[in-house]
Amino acid sequence: MRLHVGCAMWTHRSWQGRFLAHPLPAHERLRAYAEWCTAVEGNTTFYATPVRETVASWAAQTGPDFRFVPKLPKVVTHERRLTGADAELRAFLDAVEPLGPRAHALWVQLPGSFGPGDVPTLARFLRGLPTTHRYAVEVRHPAFFTDPGAARALEETLDRAGAEWIPFDTTAFFRTPPTSDAEREAWLKKPRLPLRTRALTDRPIVRYLGRDDPARTVEGWQPWLDVVTGWLREGRSPTVFVHTPDNADAPDLARRFHDQVRARLPEVAPLPEPAPAAPTTLF
Repeated sequence: MRLHVGCAMWTHRSWQGRFLAHPLPAHERLRAYAEWCTAVEGNTTFYATPVRETVASWAAQTGPDFRFVPKLPKVVTHERRLTGADAELRAFLDAVEPLGPRAHALWVQLPGSFGPGDVPTLARFLRGLPTTHRYAVEVRHPAFFTDPGAARALEETLDRAGAEWIPFDTTAFFRTPPTSDAEREAWLKKPRLPLRTRALTDRPIVRYLGRDDPARTVEGWQPWLDVVTGWLREGRSPTVFVHTPDNADAPDLARRFHDQVRARLPEVAPLPEPAPAAPTTLF
């Protein structure tokens, strides 16, 4: 039984000197982050496919149980919409190969315009992927959340491929108006979709967006404590990513979520103890 938690990135300016030592070379920051969290989203691969040597360095900085969820390049998912991007897909798959088992699932995030009529395209795409990886799909078209037939067709397609459906829960974020610049920016950019809590596989993945106020973030994730605890009791191994608009406290919040689940289910393995961000002094 294992619960993995993490953030949208492994380095952030506001974390330096708080969660990560400062100064710390860029090539050491993932290693330090992995002392706080046991998973990370791979958003950078959406914008550019890294070289294998870079990915090998990521693997070298993390233990074998650390989880990466790298996102497929936007040229594959958004520009070509899963069609006619074989070369770009092969380059991505080759690049992430050094992660080995650390690649928990490859993340297929689809644009909001990718709707129920595009499900056959997704089915063909998933059938053509190598079985050496697991896959997880994030959709943002409202019909998948409001039309039972569309949701059922998508679930059947994912089930045939053994793929997971990633929910991005923004319901707590949009409950009240924004109160900071970061929240106002997220208010304009983040999707507003109904809550979805159903897992399709034994390794569900959740993306949760809270608020810049940590107390409100914790308040908003309370329903997920029941869901994730239930998954663990069913023998599933979930991964939960905690976001806030400014992400200033995200590593600590991810650990707090893990602690609250573990308070309900003590047999969940504890997180590693992070090293102090700054050396202790006598004064």
